[in-house]
Amino acid sequence: MSADLRSSNPLLAPWTAPHGLPPFAQIEAAHFAPAFEVAMQQQRQELDAIAQQAAEPNFDNTVAAFDRSGRLMSDLEGCFANLAASEATPALREAQRELAPRIAAHENAISLHEPLFRRIDAVWQRRAELGLDPEQLRLVERVHLDFVRTGARLAPEARARHAQIMERLATLTTQFGQNVLADESSWQLALPTAAEQAGLPDFVLAAAREAARARQLPQPVITLSRSLIVPFLTFSARRDLREQAWRAWTRRGEHAGPTDNRALVHEILQLRAERAALHGHASFADFTLADTMAGTQAAVARLLDDVWTRAVDTMGRQRAQIDALRAEAGDTGTLEPWDWRYWAEQVRQRHYAIDDAEVKPYFSLERMVAAAFDCAQRLFGLQFTEQPQLQLYHPDVKAYEVRDAAGGVVGLFLHDNFARPTKRSGAWMSAYRRQHRNGAEVHPIIVNNNNFAKAAAGEPTLLGFDDVRTLFHEFGHGLHGLLSSVRYERLAGTQVLRDFVELPSQLYEHWATEPEVLQRHARHVHTGEPIPQALVQRLQAAERFGQGYEAVRYVGSALTDMAVHALPLAQVPADPVAFEAQVLAERGLPHAAGINHRFTHFQHLFAGHGYAAGYYVYLWAEVLDADAWDAFMEAGSPFDAQVAGRLLRHVYAAGNSVAPEEAFVAFRGRPPVVEPMLRQRGLLPEAASQGAA
Repeated sequence: MSADLRSSNPLLAPWTAPHGLPPFAQIEAAHFAPAFEVAMQQQRQELDAIAQQAAEPNFDNTVAAFDRSGRLMSDLEGCFANLAASEATPALREAQRELAPRIAAHENAISLHEPLFRRIDAVWQRRAELGLDPEQLRLVERVHLDFVRTGARLAPEARARHAQIMERLATLTTQFGQNVLADESSWQLALPTAAEQAGLPDFVLAAAREAARARQLPQPVITLSRSLIVPFLTFSARRDLREQAWRAWTRRGEHAGPTDNRALVHEILQLRAERAALHGHASFADFTLADTMAGTQAAVARLLDDVWTRAVDTMGRQRAQIDALRAEAGDTGTLEPWDWRYWAEQVRQRHYAIDDAEVKPYFSLERMVAAAFDCAQRLFGLQFTEQPQLQLYHPDVKAYEVRDAAGGVVGLFLHDNFARPTKRSGAWMSAYRRQHRNGAEVHPIIVNNNNFAKAAAGEPTLLGFDDVRTLFHEFGHGLHGLLSSVRYERLAGTQVLRDFVELPSQLYEHWATEPEVLQRHARHVHTGEPIPQALVQRLQAAERFGQGYEAVRYVGSALTDMAVHALPLAQVPADPVAFEAQVLAERGLPHAAGINHRFTHFQHLFAGHGYAAGYYVYLWAEVLDADAWDAFMEAGSPFDAQVAGRLLRHVYAAGNSVAPEEAFVAFRGRPPVVEPMLRQRGLLPEAASQGAA
């Protein structure tokens, strides 16, 4: 690399910011392509050097060396992927489209590097004879499996076709995500007068005004950000406008024109099925599940079918309460999907005396962030100190240095909480850099992204109860990245099996609703008074009322995901949208429910591969998290030191250094059981009857 290139491209110069942050203020989209060219060439040279050694392959000179390779590439990928998701300018989106197939080609070149794989395979073949410790053995097994699942053992012709598939998928999934973002950022529903604003509480109108200000519009608007669209569907008295909003929300990616995702979904499904066939599997679902805790479609189906039946029954009982209230109001028409949230809110107000306008002042974003941090301190001894002097990629982002109980640096945590047009929808955790000790001690840089509706300048941002859960959920993922304590980068943090990765996040949600936490942190934004215990009890009862509806929407999406990915190549539907509708009709989806994600905007499945044939994992992990929470309840305290110590050691710190089944048993003392999850969701008969009281 020339000195001129290093000096002219900040991505290639040393990253001298505190904690090794990227030089955000100097980065331009045009810097990424030449930087990636340098990084890819550098990594290829490193891998060639490993492969061409004269020494016999062993763990240190081959597998550990492979784990150390490509450090510049890892840094660039972390920076590029995060900016493309959180601050995607038009220039950056163009760079993403250009670079996606080139990065995929580089990854193919690694996977199909025959001399390198021969050395890795030689170590794997002799792994039982090498005196490896458990973490070293785990690394050998995971690295070897990574190569096998990306085509290293295929015949030459099949390897070449596999590489073509992966490069084409990189292009398609990138375009899919950009199309969803384009549909989300281009739609808004104007609310110019009191007539359009009917029924909306002040906090919704304030968020709508802030959304308009961010878009330089003169009047309040509803956007397709979940933190705006869900409250609008919940409170708006204008049924016609609710329908408009619902249809826009559920038809993202399904409009004829440049953002139409239907053809992309079809091609992605074809290529995945073909990839699975190359590996000898009947379907992509079989290929994916071979490397999960579930293992088989049958195991997933047993869980989904059980919960689906219970959820539909529970939703039916809740529907009866809604219908009774509608009858009182003289509304005898069909209950449509855009009606359910509105009428469910009327039931909550009538039967549980719950009104979001009463609840939200107790849940300011600032206090809830403090609550999440406080729980991490009480459980794991962590201290979070804001670093306002750091230059970040957007003014809304906050940075915190994280230290352990002894004062040692753990890592850096970035919190990016607000929706904006350049940010994709949803909530997620990611890493700019992962923890490891292979070659040097490297501390992680972890980011949480949310899409909360930002309050007006000078006003506190208030969260709904669902938003609070989301905040804690993503922070649980963040802790999984921050608390990682392994030697090898491939095993660090959240790089675990997909149906285990949601355990740390979903478990952390429990502390958000723990009475002890609420009494300490849920304080009225104006008076400072703690949330009344009676209001907490009403909230919990009202939450259980909505469990059937939410479970139907989630499981419906999981069922369509599994159904479409269970098809062999010859049966991939030409019209995935029609197939989705057919599956839901055959399953008896209640008309008023809808599902969480339809195929044309289902980014878990089609903007990447991580959750394809894997959306079930939230429910699988819920079995684990409910059982894990019971360990604290059995100990008599949500902050029991011994249980927290086991949780840190065997789950949050262990990364993928231990098989997930072994990690859970080491923490819990036995395999998981399903009853705590069913009780938690209100899907056991006695729990459901209590929730309907």
